[in-house]
Amino acid sequence: MAKYLFGVDIGGTTVKIGFFTVEGVLEDKWEITTRVDEGGKYILGDIAESIEKKLADINVDKSEVVGIGMGVPGPVKEDGTVLRCVNLGWGVFNVADELSKITGLPVKAGNDANMAALGEMWQGGGKGYKNIVMVTLGTGVGGGIILGGKMLSGVNGAGGEIGHIQVNEDETEICGCGRKGCLEQYTSATGIVRSANIALNNTDRPSSLRNVQYVSAKEVFDAAKNGDDLAMELVENHGKCLGKALAQIACVVDPEVFVIGGGVSKAGNVIIETTSKYFQENAFHACKKTEFKLATLGNDAGMYGGACAVLNA
Repeated sequence: MAKYLFGVDIGGTTVKIGFFTVEGVLEDKWEITTRVDEGGKYILGDIAESIEKKLADINVDKSEVVGIGMGVPGPVKEDGTVLRCVNLGWGVFNVADELSKITGLPVKAGNDANMAALGEMWQGGGKGYKNIVMVTLGTGVGGGIILGGKMLSGVNGAGGEIGHIQVNEDETEICGCGRKGCLEQYTSATGIVRSANIALNNTDRPSSLRNVQYVSAKEVFDAAKNGDDLAMELVENHGKCLGKALAQIACVVDPEVFVIGGGVSKAGNVIIETTSKYFQENAFHACKKTEFKLATLGNDAGMYGGACAVLNA
């Protein structure tokens, strides 16, 4: 009986690979370089080679492996077709079929943020729930929606693109997606720094942030925790923006829990407190008691999600 799974998380710099038991225990993990040259044509071959080597090293036969689950930084359709992946140089092709051909193993592919959400549901902050929305606050804002234990990919693989909900129609600066006023522009680490610099440049208010050479999201949250008025206002505005946006999402998918992850979530409970406060103020009455949790798997969430996706296939 098959006992093992591989979870793969493809990033622009490295590919993270995890070797799991079907019970969800991470037995081993490692990274290989993401070779994006020549349109990323070596990436899948490198992954296959690394997996074959691992199986040989630990003397496990392929018949003992259920399959490979893979998170990709771009839109992925339900059938495993990638719809352009700029960071990797990929165009449109079925990435799941391709890796399956090379390895001889079943492959399930999905968007990396959706996979991270699946991982948090399986063994992380969302464990015990089957309907979760994960929000990843990093350089950008990612999202993943799990309903009934399954990823919501959408027709074009764009399900869960929470960061690109428009929250400010008066914005003049352009988001990375080419539009203006996206949630990502205010609640990502980059957005927090942007808001802080605008506040520091446009007011004379005293703040410990004026003593910092390069303001970061961490500096803003640390200053707020130390009672800095300006930083506290920035954190409050962050929670307000995110909480209101999640209240709109709850009207559509009505999850059991929101799981907040990404680098910004390391600020801890202050994120949960401010976001849930404004969520409750703005949520439809039936959704007001939706829970909020911090993600717990960190950078391993995508690998866990990949492994879980194979079980759920």
